[in-house]
Amino acid sequence: MAGNSDSPVRPKRVTAQMVADLAGVSRSAVSRALNDGGYVDAQKREQIVKAAAELGYQPNALAATLQGGASRLVAVVAGDVRNVHDSNFVLRLCEGLNRQGFWPLVITGSQTASGITVEDALRFPLDAIVVRGGSMTEALVDRCGKLNIPMICYGRSIENAKADAVCCENAAGMRKATELLLAKGRKKFGFISGPQGFFSSDQRRRGLIETLDQAGLSLSFEHPGDFTVDGGFAAAQAMIASGETIDALICANDASAIGALGALRSCNIDVPNQMSVIGFDDAEMARWPMFALTTVQNPIDLVVETILDLIQRRITAPERPAKTVTVMPEIVLRETH
Repeated sequence: MAGNSDSPVRPKRVTAQMVADLAGVSRSAVSRALNDGGYVDAQKREQIVKAAAELGYQPNALAATLQGGASRLVAVVAGDVRNVHDSNFVLRLCEGLNRQGFWPLVITGSQTASGITVEDALRFPLDAIVVRGGSMTEALVDRCGKLNIPMICYGRSIENAKADAVCCENAAGMRKATELLLAKGRKKFGFISGPQGFFSSDQRRRGLIETLDQAGLSLSFEHPGDFTVDGGFAAAQAMIASGETIDALICANDASAIGALGALRSCNIDVPNQMSVIGFDDAEMARWPMFALTTVQNPIDLVVETILDLIQRRITAPERPAKTVTVMPEIVLRETH
């Protein structure tokens, strides 16, 4: 059956000119009364407010940016969010941006994912852009520089001085975890890494290897992971199947460690008496009583507050030198070490 030809046509968006016509004033008077707080005669203002209410007019916040105003839009390029810690970080960052009056425009997924892209986001009048380290390219840094968009990178250090950055001291955190287990007398270490080429995983591995080397030890087992629970479970299963005797298992993140715990428990391996297990990040799941995971805390709140401070400083003083802030992680002792 054909569609109903009598279906109502959706009305067009109400414009400031329509308000001006109804109120019998100029378009600029509507703008002064409803947008920028400029002077308008009291009677005229009342007419304009009444007309706007009658028509259902809402001023366009983005239109103000065409006059040089701040958009309060901040793009958050989260990249491939693989685990709960990453998603919680993005959530907390967006909450922090909202508290300071910013509107986050979040871009997740891989570079080839469908939907909005970084280039699409750059079409908006952004006040700043926050980029996960793995999603940052030299081309993006240059593009934002030409557009005068302040950029803050999180999750890795920046070699060039074109963007501000916030980075956890990943290697230092892993050294603390390794030293804790060495002090307990552990000598046979296994490691479940993160995805190949991830800055955080590479740095955490470096901290582990250097600390073992200083103690005259080396890794007894290593298996690639993908920062997920399933990946950690599979890696631990491979370790068990290898027959290698391990008394300390360190994982590049908490999701991998929690997956590994599942595999070890399914094989009746006593944690921590037979084997110590340590993660990295201090994700919410690590605190659950069923896991009680000893881990290295990558402090979300501190990193978020640092990013927000860098945004405000860069907006206030756009010409100041780029700044990199490093955050020191701490060991959180629970029941698996």
